[in-house]
Amino acid sequence: MKKCIVAAAAMIAYLPMKAQQAELSLSVKQEFVKSWDAYKRYAWGHDVLLPQTKTYTDWYEQPIRISQIDAYSTMKVMGLQKQARDIEKFVTDSCSFDIDVYVKTFDVNNRVLGGLLYMYSCTHQPKVLERAKDFGDRLLKAFKSPTGIPYYWVNLKTGKVKGEKVNTAEAAAYTLEMGILSYYTKDPKYYQAARKATEAVYGRRSALNLTGNIINNETGDWLETISCIGAGGSAYYESMLKTWLLFKDAELKEMWEKTITAVHQYNAEESDTAIWYRRTDMYSGETKNTTATGYDAFLPALLCIDNDAEQAARVHRTWNNLWKQYGMIPMIYDFRRQHITAAAYDLNPEIIESAWYLYDYTKDTAYQQMGRQYYNDILQYCRAGGAFTGVMDIRSKQQQNKMPVYFFATTMKYLYLLFTPDSGLNTLDYVFTAEGNPFKTDEFKAGETARRLGIN
Repeated sequence: MKKCIVAAAAMIAYLPMKAQQAELSLSVKQEFVKSWDAYKRYAWGHDVLLPQTKTYTDWYEQPIRISQIDAYSTMKVMGLQKQARDIEKFVTDSCSFDIDVYVKTFDVNNRVLGGLLYMYSCTHQPKVLERAKDFGDRLLKAFKSPTGIPYYWVNLKTGKVKGEKVNTAEAAAYTLEMGILSYYTKDPKYYQAARKATEAVYGRRSALNLTGNIINNETGDWLETISCIGAGGSAYYESMLKTWLLFKDAELKEMWEKTITAVHQYNAEESDTAIWYRRTDMYSGETKNTTATGYDAFLPALLCIDNDAEQAARVHRTWNNLWKQYGMIPMIYDFRRQHITAAAYDLNPEIIESAWYLYDYTKDTAYQQMGRQYYNDILQYCRAGGAFTGVMDIRSKQQQNKMPVYFFATTMKYLYLLFTPDSGLNTLDYVFTAEGNPFKTDEFKAGETARRLGIN
């Protein structure tokens, strides 16, 4: 009898929660559609919507349609087939990257190449793969440096390069997208170029197994020897672990294990109520400063897929407490001084992403409740001009006039997944790229992957 009563109480509690999830899931989807419609109305063909003024801006001298390609995967996840077909038609019929413009190698690898590869995984249209291969070939020109570390800029038309100074992520976070391209094209040159860049950075780690934050890609010299997990470094760690999970490259696993062990040992700073990751000297392990960036909030997601949910929960709780204090998290926060160093919130997805990973891993609905708070605050403070914008200062909530391209690709996707447990996506069977493109692990067969990527 007692068990029946407990079960009935649980069902009573479950039904409102399930209804609440459905309502939130639908709301996120509707807000995505409204924002996409605003983008189409005021910024179609350009990279960034400026919602307050109902105009647009571009990343480069000429637009390369980043927003369209970047948003595609979220449309598919949400079941927005009409919108997705529009992007597919654009890519197959009129998309061209033969443009005389310098682009940031790292950014377009994540957003453009990653988006095209995901589109091919959904459609298997040869023209989509042609576009991805063409774009990958143009990016490969950036990797022709003395060290194999790519240049910051590459001209899509001429192949000319510039920018020897790159941060750790810009230097060595390409193995996932380039590896997928190698798998689909059966040409290992893409993965091998990306792997060489990762090896070049990892091979220049200190005796403590820490890397710096800025490196010269021609000399291989560290220009900034601060080790950190946040801005400038996060994708380096992410790429390492996820490459191992998707392709089973054992050397990448060893790199990850040594690296994350060192990060926990030298960067983590714990108290009774929080755990932060400080910035340390890569050679001595000494603290350089105690600032953390909003990008650092990605770490719990990685720790979940590394089967360290306990540490992930503690780190996420730290960031969640900061969100509750301000209604958002700042771009830079000095945790020892408890002082905001840079107050903007740019609609970043990392804390939301980590909440979804933790929910998916633990099934603890507390993370959905956290997500509801994040979503409600974004609705309250960031709505603008039929879409969304970041805020200049999380204390005053004064709005900016820019909806970043990743808002469609990641922020909205992870909110939707958090409130849609039956989406079919999960962290066990899928690997998500840094820009949120999900790839099913069992589609990459171990033996075939090794052959196509040139893994020994």
